[in-house]
Amino acid sequence: MYGRPQEMFIFAIMESQRQSKVARLLQKELADIFRKEGSNLFGGGMITVTVVRVTPDLSLAKVYLSLFPPERSQELFEEANMQVKTIRHELGRRVKNQLRLVPELQFYIDDSIDYARRIDELLNP
Repeated sequence: MYGRPQEMFIFAIMESQRQSKVARLLQKELADIFRKEGSNLFGGGMITVTVVRVTPDLSLAKVYLSLFPPERSQELFEEANMQVKTIRHELGRRVKNQLRLVPELQFYIDDSIDYARRIDELLNP
């Protein structure tokens, strides 16, 4: 196997090339779905897909969402979770020629923008 622990650690956290390609495809298509269908599904909120991570067996996709306006982020997040079957169905329709199975979708709130804004406020009073 590998001789040094550092090599094993790096190998364990790296995504395969297939995972990366599937994640990019899903991110692109989900972003397009949220952009085009967002007003119908979410009533005026803006949802951006920031990161997609796919499990090694490609059965689960963890989708990180940036939600705007921030005051409605929890409401938009809950609405996205309620619409997950509709979103997955539309995703399947779009990627049917590239993927045999459409992964299950799990949504997470990406709060990295809020975190960066908070750090900026602390550094620049």
